[in-house]
Amino acid sequence: MHVQTLVENTSHLAGLQGEHGLSLYIETGRHKILFDTGASALFAKNAAAMGIDLSSIDLAVLSHGHYDHGGGLATFLELNHTAPVYLQEEALGAHYSKTPAGYSFIGLDSSLKGRLRLIPVHEHLRIDENLKLFSHVHGPHSRPDSNQNLYIRNENTYHPDPFIHEQNLALTEGNCRVLLAGCAHCGILNILREYKRLFGGCPDYVIGGFHLTSPRTGRCAKLSMIKELAKTLKETPTVYYTCHCTGLEVYQILKEQMGEQIQYLSTGMFLQLPHT
Repeated sequence: MHVQTLVENTSHLAGLQGEHGLSLYIETGRHKILFDTGASALFAKNAAAMGIDLSSIDLAVLSHGHYDHGGGLATFLELNHTAPVYLQEEALGAHYSKTPAGYSFIGLDSSLKGRLRLIPVHEHLRIDENLKLFSHVHGPHSRPDSNQNLYIRNENTYHPDPFIHEQNLALTEGNCRVLLAGCAHCGILNILREYKRLFGGCPDYVIGGFHLTSPRTGRCAKLSMIKELAKTLKETPTVYYTCHCTGLEVYQILKEQMGEQIQYLSTGMFLQLPHT
């Protein structure tokens, strides 16, 4: 299989733009998959420049209900007329970020509710023998501190976001096992723990953001927490490709601790998995 980054905060290639968001194109022997759509139509512009035909994609997955992962959804539905889009039931809910000025909406376009190709998922879903979605992740490990300003609204009341709208994609091809996590709001260690429980053992590769940097303030997780995370990840046999909400400063700390076991994934990058 191969994975190409359609959009991420940074750009790897001249002629391709980045934005605060994430969108990945995954091609296997059986599927052409879109994982998230970034914050705007930029993912589609970059895809065209990379020679990727979005109309040929046969299924899409939204990792959660924030604009930086689903802001390009309407564009995708215009360009592709057949692919189902799998998202958790709560993904089109009222999601907010708390700022000094009040609550700022960071959710998806509510006018998309009811579109026939949007497939609401309740917790887990086996799409086929190679693709499985899982959500509602809990566990003993702490969630990112940067979740603290993220809320949902129920009528006129705001509550801390429990992130039941976040889902992860477990993908297998042959003996290669890949875990895709858009932002890991539930905590990457909790997500890995749930993956092991559901599928046995660790994935060979993890791709996604770890939400260790606040997009609003730019504040990073505590150094002690980052180093402890690196130590735990290093104990696994997994290779990590991180990006987006992990933050470049945090990535450099993880890189110092983990070496070649972790890499950064920016706009335009191409991964062939498994590595040869």
